[in-house]
Amino acid sequence: MATSATVNARIPHFHGIKDLSFTNPSSICHGKFTFNVQSQLCTFFIADFEILFPFHLQYDGSKLKVPLKFRIQSKTRAQPGGLIIRCDHPQNADFPRYYSKKQRKPFPIPIVELRRATRERLKNRKGQPQIPVLPPKNGLLVENLIPVAYSVMNARVTLINNLKKLLRVVPVQACTYCNAIHVGPLGHPFKSCRGQQASVQKGIHEWTRATVDDIFLPIEAYHLFDRLGKRIPHEKRFSIPRIPALVELCIQAGVDIPEFPTKRRRKPIIRVNKSEFIDADESELPDPQPQVPKEPLVTELPNWEIIPPANPEETALLAEATLETWEELRQGTLKLMKKYAVRVCGYCPEIHVGPSGHRAQNCGAHKHQQRNGQHGWQSAVLDDLIPPRYVWHVPEDGQPLHRELRNFYGQAPAVVEICVQGGAAVPEQYKPTMRLEIGIPADPKEAEMVV
Repeated sequence: MATSATVNARIPHFHGIKDLSFTNPSSICHGKFTFNVQSQLCTFFIADFEILFPFHLQYDGSKLKVPLKFRIQSKTRAQPGGLIIRCDHPQNADFPRYYSKKQRKPFPIPIVELRRATRERLKNRKGQPQIPVLPPKNGLLVENLIPVAYSVMNARVTLINNLKKLLRVVPVQACTYCNAIHVGPLGHPFKSCRGQQASVQKGIHEWTRATVDDIFLPIEAYHLFDRLGKRIPHEKRFSIPRIPALVELCIQAGVDIPEFPTKRRRKPIIRVNKSEFIDADESELPDPQPQVPKEPLVTELPNWEIIPPANPEETALLAEATLETWEELRQGTLKLMKKYAVRVCGYCPEIHVGPSGHRAQNCGAHKHQQRNGQHGWQSAVLDDLIPPRYVWHVPEDGQPLHRELRNFYGQAPAVVEICVQGGAAVPEQYKPTMRLEIGIPADPKEAEMVV
């Protein structure tokens, strides 16, 4: 039986045990209540069951109000059990789930729902006139997304330049054997290494200085001269250039780069069947004139031209600008991905920008021999194209992380954590996983005393 309730307890002082009542239209329970101010830990004794959990309380001097959701299990079920309490405070948001390399990535939309939506769409179209194909599926560009593509292109380069400057003043560590990173002068002590030497190192990371590529992953994809052309065969996998996937997405969305030419159509294609089409005759059209770029492109600075900020004030301003660029990059990329198809392999990190994935048999993920090295293509999400790289959030006091207090610490994307340690304000959308208001014990002994 699932329901909601509010706890109201009159307490003259915080320490001690007092009676409380659950105000609930369906049932009323009584029990005992214990509250610890320093750790914000509450203990409920109800129906001979003890529940411990941390959350944020509201106390106005006479009443203590706690928003709760609980489920009372049947008495016939096996013990222990009886009551499950969940806190709805945003600081208790779960961390992003870690998926093993042995299992396939989940589909953004389940297959069952996709098939149901397809059947419904075909049913509604039956007897209706054929709908004309809209850009970009007809070969033309989406005009209102061309400025967005240029802004994403510049935001990517600006983010790389800013990260190079911030890495001169904000220390970031990277593991030698795995892809783990940590923002701070010393690496974290958690035994979470999954590299080749993990068994020898007993899960302990071996930290070294991190680079921009460790924070902002350079995910590459094949550059397509014609995004509607035939799929890349396995034999031509080495003859086609590979460029950053974000750059390829911007090129297909309208960014013109002389080094990477692409086919621009001025008339919609003529579809013969589902897999074949012919280009419309453009001979009667006037010759295209060279156009001035919609927006000047920013160039990436080499390492010897990087000038770090001179004082903490400049570092804070640079961190704020980097956070704005990070959000602009993600929001712009999300807009492009809604119109221009991006595919990802369900078993490995391979990305393909185009309506259908390539046929290169270079997947080396778990049990790739059973698929003959072929990729399992599915629709990509934003985190596939721009991995956030979640890292442990270091508290404001700067104390080193303790292995025994791992459950008290929060996480944030690496770029956000670097900017926060550089002096930027914490964005609202990242506060739930950073757990800024969770009380952290001073040492492991205090945590044992609380629990």
